[in-house]
Amino acid sequence: MNPVDILLNLLLGLAMGTLGGLFGIGGGLVAIPALGVLFGLDQQLAQGTALVMVVPNVLLALWRYHQRNRIVLRHALLLSASGFICAWLASLYAVELQAERMRLAFVGFLVALALYNLLRLFMRSSSVTGELRQPWPWLGVLGGAAGALGGLFGVGGAVLAVPVLTNLFGASQLVAQGLSLALALPSTAVTLLTYGLHGHVDWAMGIPLALGGLLSISWGVRLAHALPERLLKGLFCAFLLLCAVLLALE
Repeated sequence: MNPVDILLNLLLGLAMGTLGGLFGIGGGLVAIPALGVLFGLDQQLAQGTALVMVVPNVLLALWRYHQRNRIVLRHALLLSASGFICAWLASLYAVELQAERMRLAFVGFLVALALYNLLRLFMRSSSVTGELRQPWPWLGVLGGAAGALGGLFGVGGAVLAVPVLTNLFGASQLVAQGLSLALALPSTAVTLLTYGLHGHVDWAMGIPLALGGLLSISWGVRLAHALPERLLKGLFCAFLLLCAVLLALE
C-alpha cells in the first residue's frame, strides 16, 4: 500500500471515528460502503476490514460514554453476553453468504430503520426516566437480535439497539447509545475474529482506519453530549439514509 492510500485511510478513519462517537455505533456503517465505493472491496471484505477500525473505536467510545453517563453493569452485561453468542453464530453463517444479497438486505434494513426513526420524531415522545419501562431481562432478547444482526453484516447491532432502547425501554438517547456500545464490543470482536480466520480482512487497510478512528472518536462523543436530543435523533436518521444510499450505489 502506497503512502497516499495510507493517508486516505487515516483521513477516512478520522471521519468515521467522529461519526462513531457521535452516534454510538463505531463508525462502520459509513466505512463499509466507503470501502466498497472508493476501493472496490466486496461486501464481506469491506465488512471485515471495517471491523478492524470498529472494535477499538467501540472500546474507546464505551469508556468515554461511561465517564459521562454511568452505564448500569447488569444491563450492559446481559446485552453483551447475549449479543456475543448470537454474533458468533451469525458471523459463521455470514462468511458463506453471497455478498450481493447481503448488501441489498442491509440497504433495505437501513432504509426501514431510518423511516421508523423519522416517524418517531413527529410522534409524541414518551417520558424518559432513569428506570427502564420493560423488565431488564428483556435486554437479553434485544442483545441476541442485535448481536445476530451485527454478526451477519459486520455492523448494525447498535443501530437496532439504540431506537429499541429509546422507544420501547424509555432510555434517553445518550444512555441508549452507551448501552449499545456495551453490546457492540464483544459482538464486533468475535465477528472480526471470524472474518479474519476466513480471509475477509485487509489488515493493511484496516489498521490506518483504526488509528484515525481512535484519534477522533472522543470528538464525536463530546459533540453528542453538546447537541439537543431531538437534533441528535434527526441526525441519526439522516445518517442511516446516507449509508443506505452509499451502499445502494456500491
